[in-house]
Amino acid sequence: MGELRKDPVVKRWVIINPQQRLSLEKTVKEETKSHVENCPFCSGNESKTPPEILAFREPGSTSNSTGWSVRVTANMFPALRIEGELERQGIGIYDQMQGIGAHEVIIDSPVHNANIADMDQYHVEKLLHAYRDRIVDLKLDKRFKYVLVFKNYHKEAGASLDHPHSQLIATPIIPKRVKEELKGCLEFYKYKERCLFCDIIREEKRSQLRIVAENDHFLSFTPYASRFPYEICIIPKVHCGDFGNIKDEETYSLARILKETMKRLQVLLDDPPYNYVIHTTPFHFPANIRDYHWHIEIIPRIIRMAGFEWGTGFYLNPVPPEEAAKELREVSIG
Repeated sequence: MGELRKDPVVKRWVIINPQQRLSLEKTVKEETKSHVENCPFCSGNESKTPPEILAFREPGSTSNSTGWSVRVTANMFPALRIEGELERQGIGIYDQMQGIGAHEVIIDSPVHNANIADMDQYHVEKLLHAYRDRIVDLKLDKRFKYVLVFKNYHKEAGASLDHPHSQLIATPIIPKRVKEELKGCLEFYKYKERCLFCDIIREEKRSQLRIVAENDHFLSFTPYASRFPYEICIIPKVHCGDFGNIKDEETYSLARILKETMKRLQVLLDDPPYNYVIHTTPFHFPANIRDYHWHIEIIPRIIRMAGFEWGTGFYLNPVPPEEAAKELREVSIG
């Protein structure tokens, strides 16, 4: 079993799990063969994955067989394992606990070369329902404090298999990056008694400089202080802290704006590698939290971080977000 270890200097938790190396070596070898025969995520190869946890299926189809549109299974080589207890302990000045959590794979589609940008909007909606349903279910496990849903698209963005899929990892601690967001939003709220993200939405709608797409429920825009070229944030217009509380009609609108945003990135940047993550409130936070706002961060991986960025925590972005948003708005997506 892996371990969670805490860096005493920057208070960052790190997962130490040597088994992850096995999964990388295995997938590299398998990807050189025919994907139809060997890809564990392709339709017909359901026996190559752990049993499904959730699936949206055709009427009459049976579990762990063909006939699904979105399918969720445990990760074959998990970063954290769901079995066991945390067993928190100190080793000298260091903090450690067992590598307990949940690591699941959400298989976006039975089609090997599917892409959110090209999927039917209703299929994207099913994918978002799978995200929501798994977050709601994992929240019932009292060992967990947070769940991160994320997608690595293409090898350059960390994907070990070509077949489109998303992942989620539930952790027994709140990640440092999320804590920083929560702290900044709470400080803003204490001073102004307003949600910082709600103010950002108002400013972006007022200026119109960085908006990529918009509909009744959601806004897609390039952040004012974008860390990376063509970085995009998708956020609900109505205040909500917990992605798990998203309503069905909102999921439809989110599917529409997510598909459009990814299509614009696909056309403008020639189908770039990217990561996206969903930032939501930790599990024990109140449902009616007023100072935090869930959102999706989309990061195209078209430049590499170098020594200055790693050494300082600064980011160097050569594309102003206003220019990026203009290019994304004006690209023809048919």
